[in-house]
Amino acid sequence: MRALVPLAAGVLLLAGCTAAVQSGEPETPSPFLACAAASGAVGAGAGVGADASAAAAPGTGASAATASGAPGGVAASGTAASAAAASGTAAVAGLTDLPAISVACFAGGDPVNLRTLRGPAVINVWASSCGPCREELPLIQKLADRTAGKLTVLGLDTGDSRAAAASFGSDHGVTLPTLYDPDRTAITELKVVNLPTTIFVDASGKSYLHRYAMDATDLTQLLREHAGLSVTL
Repeated sequence: MRALVPLAAGVLLLAGCTAAVQSGEPETPSPFLACAAASGAVGAGAGVGADASAAAAPGTGASAATASGAPGGVAASGTAASAAAASGTAAVAGLTDLPAISVACFAGGDPVNLRTLRGPAVINVWASSCGPCREELPLIQKLADRTAGKLTVLGLDTGDSRAAAASFGSDHGVTLPTLYDPDRTAITELKVVNLPTTIFVDASGKSYLHRYAMDATDLTQLLREHAGLSVTL
């Protein structure tokens, strides 16, 4: 079983350490990109070599045909995510849809209402104090780089001070647009109980939680199953 960090009684636990949230901390420059493009940025099938007519209508599941010659090593896989598939994997839990909550962007600007986020998309929930998160996040950055303009990839930093999160991002070259949830309000609404957790949103807007750290093989498989995309990482 892959490493995970449990969240209990509102406290992030990792090797006996607690991620402190500083009140009144000074503003810290953001190493992360703006989140403005996240809201409704990627519609069903957009930018993955599939016609808009091939995109599934909301509630029908991803059904875009396999793209030919799609740039960036990204193609619509033709494999729809399904509740049955999710129920067969203990690490994955289906959601009917993302909650209608607004989450601040680390870089500033307007918050992102998660209900407006349309798939295919990936949200990686992390904290700088979480060891498995620190190992996994550069892979999520690689995914963001590889699929730029084809897949919405967001980080969601939770339970962190701005200084700690910005330091990690700067030190490890993580620049993907990142939501900021210092008091863990968003992850409570999302029912995230351990870190890292990754949320996959398919072309129909249906989302799935994966509750463990991933390697490239895991991420490739989960993108195919739960976002309807084939990506070379």
